[in-house]
Amino acid sequence: MTFDPSHLRPATRLVHGGVQRTHHGETAEALFLTSGYVYDDAEQAEATFAGKIEHYQYSRFANPTLSMLEQRLCLIEGAEECRTMATGMAAVNAALLSHLKAGDRVVASRALFGSCHWIVSTLLPKFGITADFVDGGDLAQWQQALSRSANLVLLETPSNPMLELVDLPAVAALAHAAGAIVVVDNVFATPLLQQPLKLGADVVVYSCTKHMDGQGRVLGGAVLGSKKWIDDVLQPFIRNTGPALSPFNAWVILKGIETLALRVDAAGRSAAAVADFLAEQPGITRVWYPMRADHPQQDLALKQMTGGGTVVTFEVAGGKDGAFKVMNGFQLIAVSNNLGDSKSLATHPATTTHMRIGEAERAKLGITDGVIRVSIGLEDVEDIKDDLRRALNLL
Repeated sequence: MTFDPSHLRPATRLVHGGVQRTHHGETAEALFLTSGYVYDDAEQAEATFAGKIEHYQYSRFANPTLSMLEQRLCLIEGAEECRTMATGMAAVNAALLSHLKAGDRVVASRALFGSCHWIVSTLLPKFGITADFVDGGDLAQWQQALSRSANLVLLETPSNPMLELVDLPAVAALAHAAGAIVVVDNVFATPLLQQPLKLGADVVVYSCTKHMDGQGRVLGGAVLGSKKWIDDVLQPFIRNTGPALSPFNAWVILKGIETLALRVDAAGRSAAAVADFLAEQPGITRVWYPMRADHPQQDLALKQMTGGGTVVTFEVAGGKDGAFKVMNGFQLIAVSNNLGDSKSLATHPATTTHMRIGEAERAKLGITDGVIRVSIGLEDVEDIKDDLRRALNLL
């Protein structure tokens, strides 16, 4: 009898979802390192390419290891279909370009990851696609921007790095009335803390490089949505443009996902404690964490998230010099532009991840030269606090 984990709780689905054992009965998911597949005869090959039967054709189109990962992600996200890709940015790019054409219009939250901002502001206009940015937390700006027709809305919530939230049900309703689909980058929340599809979104994108791998090993991305949209819109695009995920990377991510619930819970509890700790330290001018009472959108966070996540953002006195003093003083926390790792990582967004959007755009987002983003890992939280305390004493 086939085992169906769809009725089980999230942590169980993360371990058992999508498993397809071969006749060998292996415990761990099988790794299919193959580029192509053979057919019993020429007639089977013809029927496969004609879409009359299901058979793996080429790993650029589909692969058994990728299929297991995609099915597992569907189970935890509550999506009908999923396609995995080589990176998170490949996933964002595919979700947008597969849906859009010349003459279309995009409305996007200004608070996007630097490369996402570049796609909307620089790449899409090259193809005759117009784009308007709004402040994601300002519903009035969404209302104005979506008072006329649009084709796609792109947002991330919480945002990178300032942890700004977007009211998903409200924006989704406005977008749908304007004729647009809603694409949400959910990487900071993970599917465990927020499920955008249940809040009105149409498509969810992830960088699996972050929490899903969770140990800084491989790159990967995912796009989830309805079966119709995936089959009719996304699949032809990725089949013919080739942003395929490596089967090995998919296998690593599969193994990482087994501990996702444990890691997100542990790191999230530590992040909340670190945010409270930082708020009491001299030299800190501001702390951002969604579940804190001083976050301007705490009510919204409590409404659409089940936890604050693993990232804390704070601002130190002294601008860039102050931020660099603190970061260079870390002994435990590593300086990196990644996040969602088992190791705590610190980033200076103004000179790295958001450098290329320009000073004026950073100012609109509140990304000052004193802002530091810390992705909290799995170290003992008291050691993380000690490292922060030592570094802050250098100010």
